[in-house]
Amino acid sequence: MAAAVAAAPGTLGSLHAGGARLVAACSARLCPGLRLPRSLAGRRVSPATWAQGWVPAAGGPAPKRGYSSEMKTEDELRVRHLEEENRGIVVLGINRAYGKNALSKNLIKMLSKAVDALKSDKKVRTIIIRSEVPGIFCAANLPVPTIAAIDGLALGGGLELALACDIRVAASSAKMGLVETKLAIIPGGGGTQRLPRAIGMSLAKELIFSARVLDGQEAKAVGLISHVLEQNQEGDAAYRKALDLAREFLPQGPVAMRVAKLAINQGMEVDLVTGLAIEEACYAQTIPTKDRLEGLLAFKEKRPPRYKGE
Repeated sequence: MAAAVAAAPGTLGSLHAGGARLVAACSARLCPGLRLPRSLAGRRVSPATWAQGWVPAAGGPAPKRGYSSEMKTEDELRVRHLEEENRGIVVLGINRAYGKNALSKNLIKMLSKAVDALKSDKKVRTIIIRSEVPGIFCAANLPVPTIAAIDGLALGGGLELALACDIRVAASSAKMGLVETKLAIIPGGGGTQRLPRAIGMSLAKELIFSARVLDGQEAKAVGLISHVLEQNQEGDAAYRKALDLAREFLPQGPVAMRVAKLAINQGMEVDLVTGLAIEEACYAQTIPTKDRLEGLLAFKEKRPPRYKGE
């Protein structure tokens, strides 16, 4: 695989040392997580990191990130693998009605465990994260597309969880905001890093400094979400839209989807020249796959492709 990339015109010759290392990293056979080495990929805030919370610093006390009660309920997180025409879509339903879907250590542990299992499941094409508690959205890095369906409140950790997803959709009546500064703390689950990347530094500072809460229309106007829907009687308009999007993703090549996500995520963290090198190396990963040959054959025979993720 590395040879294929090296042979591509202009790949390594035009790159500085850092870019060459990134190309080499991408050229290695991708693991189920499709990640570059940590030294190159940059730090990522995972649910497991959230679970650790804040610990006292040497020499004095420090703020400790708060969590709700530690009551353990197996139904706090429901993992549903959809079937029939929705096969390949997995729904992570957060269900802590008694805690208003607040992030408990048990819930974060369950989320982390579910994420680890889904990373290596090649049958999974898209993951939707939603609340199964009416009116509340709780509050990862996964190799497949992730969609946050916000049908209610997404404040603090709830919005941080949504920001970790690739795509966010919300009902117009939903409420979103990083409100931690009201409690004299800061968004500590990735909010200070992901919100500026989503909507720009200046506006992100304004929202965090003011602890402002946005509705769905306002969130769409600033680019925080991709789609806004009028809420329906069932209270699941955002989830239905997320499901529609996931169905659009299903027919595409699974390997291509994972590699495209990797190229986008890693490319956004570096300069354009290095980003193009990452893209070229990731593109090379798709060339020898059986799915690519199946896609060409299906196009020639004018039929839907039958991808196997190989």
